[in-house]
Amino acid sequence: MRNIIVLTSTIALAACGGGMGAQSAGTTSVSGTGTGSTPAADPYTQFKTPTVAKTYNGVGASQTLDYSTDPRGIVGDRGQQGLQYAGNASTVRDSKISVTYDPRDAIFTLTLQDPRSGAATDVRFQDPGSRTDFGGVRTPQWGVQDFAALSGIGRNTNIRYLQAGDGDPLSRYGKSGNGFVNEGDNTNAPTGTSGSAYQSTTFFYEVPGSTTQYVSFAGYVRNSLNWIDVTNGVSTFQQSHWHLERGAFAYGLTTDPNNVPKTGTGTYTGEMVGTMIYNPTLDATSTLPNYFQWLSGTSSTAVDFASDKVSLRLDAVVGAPFFDIGTTPQAVTIAAGSTFTAAGTATINLVNTGGFTGAFQTASFNGGTAVNIAGSSIDGAFYGPAAQEVGGGFRIVGGTPDQRIDIMGAFTGKKP
Repeated sequence: MRNIIVLTSTIALAACGGGMGAQSAGTTSVSGTGTGSTPAADPYTQFKTPTVAKTYNGVGASQTLDYSTDPRGIVGDRGQQGLQYAGNASTVRDSKISVTYDPRDAIFTLTLQDPRSGAATDVRFQDPGSRTDFGGVRTPQWGVQDFAALSGIGRNTNIRYLQAGDGDPLSRYGKSGNGFVNEGDNTNAPTGTSGSAYQSTTFFYEVPGSTTQYVSFAGYVRNSLNWIDVTNGVSTFQQSHWHLERGAFAYGLTTDPNNVPKTGTGTYTGEMVGTMIYNPTLDATSTLPNYFQWLSGTSSTAVDFASDKVSLRLDAVVGAPFFDIGTTPQAVTIAAGSTFTAAGTATINLVNTGGFTGAFQTASFNGGTAVNIAGSSIDGAFYGPAAQEVGGGFRIVGGTPDQRIDIMGAFTGKKP
């Protein structure tokens, strides 16, 4: 049986926490604008081995899902009452995401403010208090993917996890809120008594330097829950309110536009991570609920610098769905372990976009279940002193009526 914990009252903004696993602060970083001591002669070394506090702008996307559940099991979205969903992908020049790393105190700060998706978080994580993993009794909260456990092409063992309660820098267990709350675990959502609340944000990132030197990817999960008593004139029952945020993005040290090649070609291979809602049953007799799933895999970016053309291919494995405790039936459309493939093209325009922008032509699951694409985006940039690496964000929105399909995330890559 899981323990019942008492969450303390919180104040407004960020929570202290986490760092870099067994690595020293010098093996992890984040950068853009800097403060502190004089940086190294080569500023690009700051990404892998930082000596000053720096802030990076992220290129990626975020999703939010808001709804209520209670014992009545009202039909329509299978009991997810008042459901609202939104997503948005940022661009290189209009980033809604920033990550700051201060090597002096091993502090990460994640800030994401996107009015189009409704995502809003500003959380501080300090090493080692916020660091967590999947190897012990305590694991990251419900909704966080264990990427190393995804088999095949999605396997990744270089990801670190940090977790903190929203608002209270001294919050215990990486959570905060008020009242009596059962914090749950990685596969079971929190529960609480009426009048209580729970907030927690988990930040994950690929360790800079593990696969790429100048760009990396990261993402986050934010769960904000509260429980209230509701009276319908006949009986009183508890209602659960859910505000869920998911996001993924690339960040790093971009190439000076003057140093991006104007001739030749290059192929960049690397990683990708994504988050999705896939629900094609909104108009079906057996309507299924809405839920998040993570994707993890590889990317291949082919660039023709002379013609300013870019081709992107993504291949991923789909993770298991995360169901809350009040949503039924717990049935899935895209099963865990399914494969995802997408291919698109983009155009380099360093003056107007700061990188390359484009769209997807195809996307499918398991080599055959095609996504009817209504809208999509590819937003990327070159990283490193001479465009040795690429990184960016993507989004694919389904176009079939009465379906909710939104797939988004980030990719990175480097030359051989």
